[in-house]
Amino acid sequence: MLKLYVNDETSQLKAVVLGTAESCGPTPKAEDCYDPKSKQHVLAGTYPLEKDMVPEMEAVAKVFEKHGIQVFRPNIIKDYNQIFSRDIAFVIEDKFIKSNILPDREREIEAIQHVIDQINPENIITLPEEVHVEGGDVMPWGDYIFIGTYSGTDYADYITARTNIDAVIALQELFPHKTVKSFELRKSNTEPKDNALHLDCCFQPIGNDKAILHKNGFLVEDEYQWLVDFFGKENIFEISKDEMYNMNSNIFSISPEVVISEQNFTRLNTWLEEKGFTVEKVPYAEIAKQEGLLRCSTMPLIRA
Repeated sequence: MLKLYVNDETSQLKAVVLGTAESCGPTPKAEDCYDPKSKQHVLAGTYPLEKDMVPEMEAVAKVFEKHGIQVFRPNIIKDYNQIFSRDIAFVIEDKFIKSNILPDREREIEAIQHVIDQINPENIITLPEEVHVEGGDVMPWGDYIFIGTYSGTDYADYITARTNIDAVIALQELFPHKTVKSFELRKSNTEPKDNALHLDCCFQPIGNDKAILHKNGFLVEDEYQWLVDFFGKENIFEISKDEMYNMNSNIFSISPEVVISEQNFTRLNTWLEEKGFTVEKVPYAEIAKQEGLLRCSTMPLIRA
């Protein structure tokens, strides 16, 4: 059995699900895209190809192997995008919580049934239908659970709004001993530089006390300021709109000292190294075209 445990974003990783780019299917039609960045690349003829994405994901698998981490991969579903394993479920403490995901993506969870079979059934949580949540919006951080949401009355109009207020309430009920802190995110169906698809598109804790932030991703300035005060201005790396678009906040922590980052994130990677982090650099620019990066394609199961 897998003894699940995740209590934060950065403790030593022991086991993880890494998505797969194999047999991810043909380039979608623009009208079928779930986010504005993918749509932009479809229209420009620059949408990423399987042959370019598979090596990117394998580079991450090699880093995990180097660090002795147990890696699970989804079973391959033919012509089906299974890159972003973070969206389909997430672990908090010893609970495996299934996301209520976009209906077109429901088969993704079936492809990790071999992982779910190794989890105590009592620890598998299926949320009520009205609770919309994806793992990219959920970040356990010690006594807190940070969660990105959108509570506007026009929620249903945004295909980019993935986590609703019902999810905030549901997580608070599941973890009454923690403080669930929600953040309203800026949404756009059409302009990728003004769209925070998930919380990890504009914020991520790193190390023990540091964070990457993008102010414009937050709809409410006070909520952004709360994070600045929580981590301390001197511990924050503020990214630009272009860096947010390129997914600079979506790196992934193996431990408080080691992160995996995209090789082209020069400004961020330099700052991380100056702060004492070991930065494992990988190519991930093609996958980034689908508005997801390293955190999006990984689902931690056990952190020590």
